[in-house]
Amino acid sequence: MDRDAIGVFDSGMGGLTAVKVLNQILPHENIIYFGDTARIPYGTRSRQTIQRYTKEDIAFLRRHPVKMIIAACGTVSSMLGADSPVDDMPFTGVVYPAARAACAATQNGRVGIIGTPATVASGSYETAIHNVDPRVDVTAMACPLFVHLVEYGYTKRNDPITRLAAEEYLAPIRSAGVDTLILGCTHYPIIADTIGDIMGDGVRLISASEEAAKFTKQTLEEHDLLTDSTEQGHNVYYVSDSVSMFRDNARHFLEDAVNGQVFSSRI
Repeated sequence: MDRDAIGVFDSGMGGLTAVKVLNQILPHENIIYFGDTARIPYGTRSRQTIQRYTKEDIAFLRRHPVKMIIAACGTVSSMLGADSPVDDMPFTGVVYPAARAACAATQNGRVGIIGTPATVASGSYETAIHNVDPRVDVTAMACPLFVHLVEYGYTKRNDPITRLAAEEYLAPIRSAGVDTLILGCTHYPIIADTIGDIMGDGVRLISASEEAAKFTKQTLEEHDLLTDSTEQGHNVYYVSDSVSMFRDNARHFLEDAVNGQVFSSRI
């Protein structure tokens, strides 16, 4: 049993969707979150820049007592692929857990993926899906505006701007006849209602952040790293930009006020 925290990092706010699920399924665990809000978005950066940011984000979390690290960022997870940047503790991104869930969910063998341009260009989800089940047909689409729309609060189900963007982005996915769609960026669950409305009732949405949280629970159980505390766990948040802006925007992702201390910290 281990009372050290779960470390979670993201380019900004999207990883909070993973934190929300972790709080639900692992209520006694402590969480340390780092959001690189000064450098968002990662999805439009070069591979070299993303690699550098990733190393710095992990190094920041490792300054704290953590027992597992989650890259709660679709772009970072896609760049890493099956590789783990740490070898002395469990680590996961969001790609493999989501790919595994999508392969289990699909009935017609057609899976869609939406993500940032860097995520889609990497082909990481296709690789992960075909490693699980090579028979699955994959259709991927980059949705670069979604992160900005979510970050700026255009998240209501009937928001005309978000719906217009979603209709444009999702048209090729719908045409491909998928019955399962991976939300391959941790921002996207915030607008899942809009995405689901456009895709239709027959399409199962797979949240990469939710599946990463479930995978984390499974991993901690397998490594006997779950806390033995019976008290409510606590969250501590670090951001590389404005604390007040983080608090204001975080409620969109947590669907509640920030449940922990927030500090501004440089990498």
